[in-house]
Amino acid sequence: MKALRNFLDKVKPNFEEGGKLAMFRSVFDGFETFLFVPNATAKQGTHIHDCIDSKRVMSMVVIALIPALLFGIYNVGYQHYLVTGQDLSDVCGIVSFGLAAVLPKIFVSYMVGLGIEFVVAQYKKEEIQEGFLVSGMLIPMIVPVDCPLWMLAVATAFSVILAKEVFGGTGMNIFNVALIARAFLFFSYPTAMSGDEVWIATDPILGLGGDASVIDGMTGATALGQVAVAESAVATITDAMGNPLTTMDMFIGLIPGSIGETSKLAILIGAVILLVSGIASWKTMISVFVGGALTAYLFNTIGASPVMNLPWYEHLLLGGFCFGAVFMATDPVTSARTECGKYVFGFLVGVIAIVIRVMNPGFPEGMMLAILLMNLFAPLIDFFVVQANINRRLKRANKVK
Repeated sequence: MKALRNFLDKVKPNFEEGGKLAMFRSVFDGFETFLFVPNATAKQGTHIHDCIDSKRVMSMVVIALIPALLFGIYNVGYQHYLVTGQDLSDVCGIVSFGLAAVLPKIFVSYMVGLGIEFVVAQYKKEEIQEGFLVSGMLIPMIVPVDCPLWMLAVATAFSVILAKEVFGGTGMNIFNVALIARAFLFFSYPTAMSGDEVWIATDPILGLGGDASVIDGMTGATALGQVAVAESAVATITDAMGNPLTTMDMFIGLIPGSIGETSKLAILIGAVILLVSGIASWKTMISVFVGGALTAYLFNTIGASPVMNLPWYEHLLLGGFCFGAVFMATDPVTSARTECGKYVFGFLVGVIAIVIRVMNPGFPEGMMLAILLMNLFAPLIDFFVVQANINRRLKRANKVK
């Protein structure tokens, strides 16, 4: 590391104003501050000095996402091997297929998103904003495995430009960037985001895997998709080959779904990392689950449709509920920032997600729309919390007089 530090110090003058590569100063600064904590300190005013900056925070979130990503890679290969009738004990083959399917999506997401951020930073002569370190990982994890790369690139560009940069960049956006990308895909290319075929990669990739066309009786519908179209009062949820799913299957996550959302065990590991490191708010996270569980339980008492009869704990285990609660509702930029507001924000996210699932079969997921809607109301929640605190203090001050 010392040799790398010396090398950066040696070439740094070339990127300073007046240097031969001054036009790439933002790029160099972004690379340097990603590798090393800046040693510059404030010259005036009162500030808290520590080694944690936004790059370190974003890096910790990416680390927390790794368990879900690794499981997602395995699950992509596992689902393909399952529907093509190949040997499920071939772990190397399963992982290789998963990597071939998932890594290009991560590469496209980062290349497009970071490319736009680099261009904007150079144009504005500002530091490169590091918020896309997390968004670039989230976007490929919340899309179906069969989502075409060009669609992913268009959605990423749309979300970075219109949901982030037009608002001023990192820290100024009002909507979660990754969810805007998913919403763009959902409403612009619905056939690529719904149906039985998009959740499982059925064709070989780079010569890896097999051909699912020879398999009869295969279904790639997600669990929530099956519930939404069920004709009986109580839906029977099955895997891709028609075998009934247990609660443990839903928790482990070897089921069709978005790349990073299926394994609740992996998401739980990520949640622990975020909470122990102090990056995410436990108040928001817990409130989402409480709101979702209570709403689902209330619908259970009505039981007028298959989705209403779905047990409350299965509502939490299926779809992107857990992933959204842990990694998206807790986004410090787009969620409520007051301590009391975090409870309200999280609770309403959970409530709205279940209401959308139950009341509108066209949106069996619900979590995406719930978080985006509450992103819009987060500032209002904070306003009322702050105003209530001001009113209480005014009353105490008047009593003292």
